[in-house]
Amino acid sequence: MEAYLDYNATTPVDASVLEAMRPYFTEEFANASSIHRKGQAARHAVEHAREKLADLLAVEPGDVIFTSGGTESDNLALRGTMVSRLLERKHLVVSSIEHQAVLSTAKYLGGLGCEVTVVPVNAHGIVDLDILKKSVTEHTSLVSLMHVNNEIGTIQPISEAAQIAHEKGAYFHVDAVQSFGKMQIHPAEAGIDLLSISAHKICGPKGSGAFYIRKGLKIKPVFYGGHQEKNIRPGTENVPAIVGFGKAAELAQKNRTTESKRVEGLRNRLEEGIWKKIQGVRLNGDPKSRIYNTLNVSFEGLDGETILVNLDLKNIFVSTGSACTAGSIEPSHALLAMGLDEKMARAAVRFSLGRFTTENEVDYVLSELPAIVERLRKSAT
Repeated sequence: MEAYLDYNATTPVDASVLEAMRPYFTEEFANASSIHRKGQAARHAVEHAREKLADLLAVEPGDVIFTSGGTESDNLALRGTMVSRLLERKHLVVSSIEHQAVLSTAKYLGGLGCEVTVVPVNAHGIVDLDILKKSVTEHTSLVSLMHVNNEIGTIQPISEAAQIAHEKGAYFHVDAVQSFGKMQIHPAEAGIDLLSISAHKICGPKGSGAFYIRKGLKIKPVFYGGHQEKNIRPGTENVPAIVGFGKAAELAQKNRTTESKRVEGLRNRLEEGIWKKIQGVRLNGDPKSRIYNTLNVSFEGLDGETILVNLDLKNIFVSTGSACTAGSIEPSHALLAMGLDEKMARAAVRFSLGRFTTENEVDYVLSELPAIVERLRKSAT
């Protein structure tokens, strides 16, 4: 028996997604920029995928740019916006629990002379809107917030934050990598100017992402080359991955309502079982304003990495935080920003569920985890 509960890190590729991609590795291999018939067949596939993403976002297909993933899209949002508006506005606002793709880029921009403000969150991981409002000024070029936090699953008040940004003439960017395909998110309705999404969080292929740009906004490319993707993202399109992204988005849209209820039920089953069988457990994040598939808990007196290793020996695969910081000796920056001390931050384990998670997997975790925690606590005394 094994249980994979690390869907926030990445997801298995859906079989129908793989089948949709397969022809574009073989007989339909042509460059989508080629003007011959085979090239135009590839172009049609790219544009069809773009339409599927646009449909899920309720935007025009021409406003969607394909990238290599969420990190590149976040870089486009921050670097592209700040460079394009550098002469008029040099101020960037982000939250303290953003993904490293945003925080590291913000630090880089700070080194170039941009002013960067990091807005704190409360004990549940929600941005303080009053502080955000005080932080955004007439000099602010961009406000960047993640819709759903990848570690704790909290949902940010993006519509309210967008209004705050726009009142001062700032653009508003949302990292929606963890929410796209799981929750309804319509940029135009929510006041979002720029949006980052990724395929491999919704049972699509790795190496495929997209970037929404509100019509009329001008941003600079991150790198230069050909004229692909409206001159914003040069380079030969990864046609198989783009096709896979389109199919994954189609499936997510089709199954979202039923899957959200099913997966939330499994998450609640896991959470209730942990609370019932194990003492000294703390929930990290907001108990209400959180996405349905994520559970982050700290086990008092223990180290999350040690728990992870012991679960791994039982073929149970979870995480202690963001996959992009795996191997770091530092505790989670998101948990520290919420006010956890270093010990409790290091004691955290993230369980994230998805499309192929079963009740048997959840029950298997609940059959093994309590004994592991008990054994580790005894050995620690």
